[in-house]
Amino acid sequence: MAIEIKAPTFPESVADGTVATWHKQPGDAVKRDELIVDIETDKVVMEVLAEADGVLGDIVKGEGETVLSGELLGSLNDGASATPKESAKEEPKAASQPADAEKSAAQDAKPSGEEPMLSPAARKIAEENGLAPADIEGTGKGGRVTKEDVMNAVEAKKNAPAKAPAEAAKPAAKAGAVDNAALAEGDRVEKRVPMTRLRARIAERLVDAQSSMAMLTTFNEVNMKPIMDLRSKYKELFEKKHNGVRLGFMSFFVKAATEALKRYPAVNASIDGGDVVYHGYQDIGVAVSSDRGLVVPILRNTEYMSLATIEGTIADFGRKAKDGKLSMEDMTGGTFTISNGGVFGSLLSSPIVNPPQAAILGMHKIQERPMAEKGQVVILPMMYLALSYDHRLIDGKEAVSFLVAIKELLEDPARLLLDI
Repeated sequence: MAIEIKAPTFPESVADGTVATWHKQPGDAVKRDELIVDIETDKVVMEVLAEADGVLGDIVKGEGETVLSGELLGSLNDGASATPKESAKEEPKAASQPADAEKSAAQDAKPSGEEPMLSPAARKIAEENGLAPADIEGTGKGGRVTKEDVMNAVEAKKNAPAKAPAEAAKPAAKAGAVDNAALAEGDRVEKRVPMTRLRARIAERLVDAQSSMAMLTTFNEVNMKPIMDLRSKYKELFEKKHNGVRLGFMSFFVKAATEALKRYPAVNASIDGGDVVYHGYQDIGVAVSSDRGLVVPILRNTEYMSLATIEGTIADFGRKAKDGKLSMEDMTGGTFTISNGGVFGSLLSSPIVNPPQAAILGMHKIQERPMAEKGQVVILPMMYLALSYDHRLIDGKEAVSFLVAIKELLEDPARLLLDI
């Protein structure tokens, strides 16, 4: 009985998908719950698993083709066996038996050793030219090496060194100057690959964001020494207490942003048509880089999350992103986003707001700089912070005050505990 293989049911926000990879080909045996095909959408890669044991039948949608929600991809022959395919492979083998028998007979005609038979004249010429009998292909009866075979091998050996200097001369010529003829032969290689749906969607959303909102960016800087000292003092105890979860900087930024969002609700709001939607919760997206592009999984209800829960969840998101296992639910929603370009060495940037959110916080590289402190010049680990925001919803005063609140909370972490 043939079972239809259909595309998964896509969420309302996903119009269609693309067949990324068929992991099985027609005639291949398939086990129940085994991965058959990957469907790439503009957010995640969705896996289609086998509903039963059987053999993959016809493929209706090939790799690279667009599919709609629930559309037919192919068929699975339930309970069928892959033996017909295997027997087809065996037929050419059977047909080749006479040739194998002939080869075996030729080998039987040789002496018991591996070295082929040479006539005295052929052996003398081979020894004079430093050729091993095993390196000479025999064309005589039963694989016997003739005098002509040895002469051909000698000629081949003489010609081989003559080509080597010519080949070696090419790199030498290129070292001094650009060889246009050599470049024309294929050194200027280009590769054209289709853009992934995720990257295409990211590009589309970024262009839309810049053209549809009045986006501004305000900057500030934060002294990271208090956070770094706190982390150094407790990181080993923290990791031991929380089963290997490491204490990083991101959890402090998430908690500081959560507190600041409570104080300035407009930064946590969004525009829906002609309405402003104020969210009574804090769902913070954390930008994560993956091979397919930038993805933003969501930390939900961060107001109730501990530092350990935040760090553990972010680490889990990173592993999922690397393996392509992030689900649609992981990346749906969000009221605010934090992007950390500092992990790649960025000193300063202007992040782009992720619609329909109203703001995004950009973290950057920690850089030691001379700073004035109580009339003295001291070297401190400083980080630039950037807040990009939609000026249609957030006034400059609110944006600057929001960023200052994050700065104050990070420079005095006790405020997070005392809620002041």
